[in-house]
Order: sequence, then structure tokens, then C-alpha cells
Amino acid sequence: MSRTSNMLICDICTQEVSSVEDMKSHMLLAHVEHEVSCPLCTFSGLTYDELHFHMQTAHEDMLNNWDKDVNQCDDVVQQKVSGSNVSGDTTASDLFAEASERHNDHMQYDNSLQGFREDENELSEGDFCNSSLSDSSSCTVSSSSNSDFMANASCSSSVVCIPNSGSVKEKSEACELQFDLGASASVTQDDVTMLPECPFCCEIKPSFEELEFHVRTEHADLVDTPTKDCKKYECPMCSLVCASCQILEEHVNLHLEEGSRNEDLAANACSDLYLAKQLQCEEDKRRRAEESQKEKEEFQKLQKQFGMDNSGGYKEQSLQNLERAVARGRVQPMEFHLQRVQMMETLATGVDDGRTKTSGVLDALCRYYNNSAPEVNCVWLCSNLDHFSNSPGDKGWGCGFRNFQMILSSLLHNDTFKNSLQEYRSIPCIPKIQSLIEKAWKEGFDPQGASHFNGRLQGTKAWIGACEIYCLLTSLEIKCQILDFHKPSSPSGTHPLLFEWIQNFYSSGDSCSNGRVICTSKPAIYLQHQGHSRTIVGIEERKNKSYCLLIFDPGCPVESMRKLLRQNIDGTALKSLRKYIGSLKHKQYQIVAVDGVLSAEEKAVRLQMTKAFRAEKIP
Repeated sequence: MSRTSNMLICDICTQEVSSVEDMKSHMLLAHVEHEVSCPLCTFSGLTYDELHFHMQTAHEDMLNNWDKDVNQCDDVVQQKVSGSNVSGDTTASDLFAEASERHNDHMQYDNSLQGFREDENELSEGDFCNSSLSDSSSCTVSSSSNSDFMANASCSSSVVCIPNSGSVKEKSEACELQFDLGASASVTQDDVTMLPECPFCCEIKPSFEELEFHVRTEHADLVDTPTKDCKKYECPMCSLVCASCQILEEHVNLHLEEGSRNEDLAANACSDLYLAKQLQCEEDKRRRAEESQKEKEEFQKLQKQFGMDNSGGYKEQSLQNLERAVARGRVQPMEFHLQRVQMMETLATGVDDGRTKTSGVLDALCRYYNNSAPEVNCVWLCSNLDHFSNSPGDKGWGCGFRNFQMILSSLLHNDTFKNSLQEYRSIPCIPKIQSLIEKAWKEGFDPQGASHFNGRLQGTKAWIGACEIYCLLTSLEIKCQILDFHKPSSPSGTHPLLFEWIQNFYSSGDSCSNGRVICTSKPAIYLQHQGHSRTIVGIEERKNKSYCLLIFDPGCPVESMRKLLRQNIDGTALKSLRKYIGSLKHKQYQIVAVDGVLSAEEKAVRLQMTKAFRAEKIP
């Protein structure tokens, strides 16, 4: 922007305005909001920074050679002044004025660019358009209404940019030619050597307008100047506008390559996910198989432990042990055949052979307490009974059956129960007891227990417990009760309530006293805990008011029990029978105690009660 007197002149279009505010409005409306174009080519839609970058890159040679052009023009003027071909009408001052005018035109263009930048920053309107800058080796500068300062140049219409190629001399001659041509708008026959020539194909044109048109149409691909009928190539994938179809093709190929990479990554991710799922499925399958196998093995162990592994019952185990004893030389072949015959007879008759029975133990205990045992204050004993030990045929699983034999022997020694047990004057063998329990299940007793054993005990080594003893006694019309001491009744983990209950049970009812020994008419009590069962035959009250149970254990060998029948026994011999409070530390104990006999009606009531089996819990 320059000032003339009181008026302001636009450096871009030489428009005169009266004030700074009018100049700002003019710059905004006439130049900023409209597209800014390059004065040397047809490139438009640029900001100042983009125009400056374009000029420095596309027209670098022309900008660098402008000073040289001015110097060359001065040389031409000097030659014309000193030469003989200067016309009489042309003076030296005119030539110098012409050269100065050309020099001022260049300075005016530089000032216009600087003024445009200052005005653009002053208006603070930001970037108004964005466009790609393209480099070119050669371009043209066209005169227009927005670039009036170019009209003051010597060229009347347009100037062809000096090509990058060529010698300095050729460029100087071209510049001189331009200045010479600027003196006249028409070309004569004498000046044919001064006609403009195309820098690409050397074709001579009569005017610069035709030369510019020729370059634009014939060499547009070389100067990278878009023609009027050029197309915009828009990317169908991201709407980016490209300058040519080749650029668009490369751009689209990048999209396709990126899409292919994404597809490969997605395929790899899907493959990895599928592999991970497959590995997880295989791991779950293997884990389930291991758990199933482990569960199966544990179940088989439990089946074997409780005699439900279909490995045979009393008969098979007896024969196996006899054969093993013969093989080891413990039993002679003759004795083997004799025991085998006795076993077959026992199975046929259903009566125990008595080989493991020990009688008279309670009588020996009465003698002991009357003659010794000063630490005992009083002792209660059940009715007389026999002890039954495990035999080779039921070792490891027959304790429940042996305890039933002891309880039954106690009942048979009591006149109260003889009428109810007329069919069982002899103690049945274990296979017979198994058949009696199966018979009770068939009558309807304890359907849940029957289901647990699949309704079958004969031919197996299945364990029985308090529920089976209760059902068997009830089916024989024996009145009994089952009590569950389901948790310890003292902080030390013992069951003092169990001892108190047993003492109250034996101390009540009919009894006969013989010194410190009280012989009651109460039968023995069945005692069950985890993994084993025994028979309670009495209880001691010691001097310190503590209690001690007297227990027959079917696991005690028959030889040890028969040692108690000796005349002079001491407290050491009773060690296997005595169980103090601190000796019973299992978490749970169950007992089955006989109270009397049942009528048919009472038996039917008890049968219905066993369908939903519930024991009385203490405490």
C-alpha cells in the first residue's frame, strides 16, 4: 500500500481509496475474499504463504534473474544511446526513463507482495483457501485487471517465463528481446528476427499472446499448467481431489494396500482367536477327562472300601483266605477241606459256626470287680452276652454284623425278648443277617438306605451302620431307639453327654447288685462312629466321679478275648475294653439302644417313620 498526496493506492490493483478503513475493506472484498492468483502463471486459490512458497519454487529462476534483466536493460539503453541506430525522435533521457520504469515495475511487484502480506495479517482473516502447490519448470505471466502493475511493463499483453535450461547468454538475449518488443505492439517484416519463439519446440509466433496460447495448449504437460477443460480427480474412498489420474491411481492403490493389510491383520486376529478357543476347548476337555477319571478312581476306592465293588462277599473272601493260608503253609490241605466243608454247611443252615465266639466274659468281669479294681466305685453291666470276633471271611467290613450278633446274643439271654425271637434260638451267620436286612427293606423299612445299597447285600462286602441295625431290630419287633450325638458336647472335643446318657440308661430299670457290680436286664448298646462300630456292655463309675465305658470290639482277636476268662486277671487285661471320655474324640457318634418289644401296630408305625428317617439328636 502506497500513499499519493491524501489518497491511498492499492499496490495490487492501483485502486485509490481515501482512508485506511476503506483500504482494509477494499483488500478484504477485492483481494482476500477472492482467489489470490500467481502473477506469473494461472495458479490461483492461494494464501500469501502458499503464493510465496509457489513463487520461490516454481519461479525461482525468474526472480533471481530480474536484477540481471534490469542490468541488461541498462546495457541496452547505453548501446542505443551510443549507437547509430537511435532514431532522432528518441532521446537518451527517454531511454533512461524507459529503463527506470521497467525497474520500478519490478520493485512495485515486490512491494505489492509485501503489502499484501501486511494487509492480510492486519485483517486477521486466516487462511481463506487451501490448494496444492505444484512446481513447474516454465510458466507465463498474464496481465489482468487485478495486476495492473504488470500493464506498465514493456510487454503489452504477456511475458513468457524464461526457461530453466539454456545459457546465460540466451536468457539475456530473450530478456533483451522482451524489452525491445515492448516498445511496439505490432511486428514488422524488418523485425522478423525479433519475433517470440517457443522455448520448447522453437516455433515462432507473431505475438506474445499467440505464444502464450501455444504454450498453454501444446505444452501444458511440460509447464504443469492446467487447461480450461482439465478435470478434477476425486478419490472414491476418501473424497481427496487429485491433480491427475496417475496421482489418483497411486492414492487409491495406497487405500487398497492399507485395506489388504487390515484384512490380513483381521484374518490373523481371527486365526489367533480361533486357535486360542481351540486350545481352551482342548484344555477344558482334558481337565474334565482328568476330573472324571479322578472321580471314577475315588468312587472305585469307596466301593472297594465299603465292599460294593462286586468282588464277592463272605463266601468268596473266606475261600480266598483259606487258599492263601494253604499257599503260605499256615493251614494243612486236610484242614483246608475241613474248614471249607464247615463254611458251606454254615451258609446252608444260616447259623454261625461259633469259631469266633467267646462266652463268659461278663462273668469274668464280675469276678474282677468284686476281687480287685479299687479305683472303681461302681460298675453297671448289661445282660449276659457272647463276644464275636471278625473271621477271615468278613475281616475289614463285617464289624456291623458281628455287633448285631452280640446284641442278639444279649437279647436271647433275656427272658423279655425270647417270645419275639423264637425263630432265632441260634445266632445267624453273616450271609443270613444280610438276607434279613434285605427282607426288612422289602417290607418297606428305610427306602433311602435300600436305594443306597441297590436293595442288595448278599454276595457283597458292603458295610452296614446304625440305620440298618435299627431297621433289622424293628422288623424283628424289637423296640429300640437311635440317637445321634452329632457334635462334641465339651470344649475339648469329647462327648460327656454320651457317657451320662449311657449311665442313666443302665442305672434305670431292673437290676441286681453284687457288691460294686450291678447286673442289669438291659441289653447291650450298638455304638457307631466313622469307619467302625462296637458294642457297649457296661459303664464304670470311678472314685473321682468320672465314667469309663466297657466296650466289646469285634476287631479284637478271639485269642485276646479268651485271655479274659482266666481266674486271676488285672487291670492291664481290661485295657482293650475300657474307653475313657478322652478316648472317644470322633466328631459324631450314633447309638442304637433296645427298650423292649413292639406290637404289630407299633411296628407298622415305626415302619412308616423309617420312610423319612430321623434320629434324635443330642445335644
